Amino acid sequence: MNLSIHPLWHALQVHAARCQAHFNLRQALQVPERFDSLSLQAPHVALDCSKNLWDEAVLEALVQLAEVAGLPQRRDALLAGQVVNLTEQRPALHAALRAGYAPRDPHGVAHPVARCPELDAGVQAMLALAEKLRTQGRFSDVVHLGIGGSGVGPELALQALQPWCKGGPRVRVVSNMDGHDLHQALQGLTPANTLLTVASKSWTTAETQRNMSTAQAWLQSDPTVRWDQHCVAITARPAAALQSGVTQVLPMPEGVGGRFSVWSAVGLPLALAVGSQVFERFLAGAAAMDAHFSQAPLERNAPVWLGLLDVWHSSFLQWPGRCVVPYHHGLRRLPAYLQQLEMESNGKQVKEDGTPVCYPTAGLVWGEPGSNAQHAFFQWLHQGTQRVPVELIAARTAAHGLPGHQEALLANALAQAQALMQGAQVQPGQLPGHQHFPGNRPSTFMLLDALTPESFGALLVLHEHRVFVAGTVWGINSFDQWGVELGKTLANDLLGRMANGDVTGLDAST
Repeated sequence: MNLSIHPLWHALQVHAARCQAHFNLRQALQVPERFDSLSLQAPHVALDCSKNLWDEAVLEALVQLAEVAGLPQRRDALLAGQVVNLTEQRPALHAALRAGYAPRDPHGVAHPVARCPELDAGVQAMLALAEKLRTQGRFSDVVHLGIGGSGVGPELALQALQPWCKGGPRVRVVSNMDGHDLHQALQGLTPANTLLTVASKSWTTAETQRNMSTAQAWLQSDPTVRWDQHCVAITARPAAALQSGVTQVLPMPEGVGGRFSVWSAVGLPLALAVGSQVFERFLAGAAAMDAHFSQAPLERNAPVWLGLLDVWHSSFLQWPGRCVVPYHHGLRRLPAYLQQLEMESNGKQVKEDGTPVCYPTAGLVWGEPGSNAQHAFFQWLHQGTQRVPVELIAARTAAHGLPGHQEALLANALAQAQALMQGAQVQPGQLPGHQHFPGNRPSTFMLLDALTPESFGALLVLHEHRVFVAGTVWGINSFDQWGVELGKTLANDLLGRMANGDVTGLDAST
């Protein structure tokens, strides 16, 4: 169905014109009921969407649009393990990886995600290996090689769960083909005490293969080291990994994309650092958000709200993107993680059937941690000529015991959302224009009680499902990524040309 010719689409365009021209956030938030109706509590995450340029009428129309797009049916198909990635004829099985860790429902309601014995066994094998290696204490250091989701996913998780990184090896993540990344990661390490974990779904990823080859040579610089005993491969092509000389292989399911893979064996570096019990808590928080996504009505469903906000902002208000500002040092890589999750999933100009879309889809995702960002691009957010929605993420309590820091951090996070909303008029003695803040700039606030394994898992799944919601309404496939292939193909051609000097047929610039 072409939703852009549906009456609901036209109605939302009318709402967008109204909100752009006349909606006043400061006035709207004088009504206490607005916060009650446009905020909700999801597992481990309180979500406040009341400071966005929308109202209940817009939300109601967006929910109706999602129903027309078949979101409930698509959601059920996703969670049941049916084929939802039509261009590659695959299911998307990331939710099934954590289904076995769902908290027990007090009313006996079954968890909504279909379990897969093969996936359960894969997660258990990974956790068993992690515990075995932690108990042996043979390796003091782990260097994890991956790229995309198999790089930034473990990297973000290690930072977020740093307080639980006890009793295991130190872990460094290398993703960039630039040799400086690997060179710096190996500094101070000894081959005899170092384990490589190598994540590549296809076992042909150029960046990961090059880094592995160099790291293998580094291990072999110690003649007492058998490099295959210092390497674990994580791949959907185990035969290829074994053929390359690796003897320890963990399976990565074909139906799990890299940007959704941290729940799988790709999470091995995290499990090595924090232990299996903490990793299972991470899975349990994720499964709780899966249950909320499946069972909560669309009009009170956190991933649905965020996905519909993305549609509202991109397709109707036609804003070019959004800014993500986590007010927690452990989430400093979250903007980069979300860039890959969302822009690789929904940055597309064709629908699932190959026909072109006729409206903007996913916008630019960017950001930096607060409060650093307040001394950089917040000037632009508050007084720039373009309006961009901002998402602020904070935790009520901190893992450190330093007095005064957490209160000041939270005050800054709340103040930025307030300032974006209400703005400020020039006061007597101030510079006209220069000290005027227009306000009426949208923001969303996500508050965790604390950054724990459970809340971190729930936060990631909240964003995974928001991507699926938006993609469903836009009619695009959120689970393929054909757009990353062309550059890889051309790079292989140019690499050969660099060796032989042949520039025949190239454009002058290249």
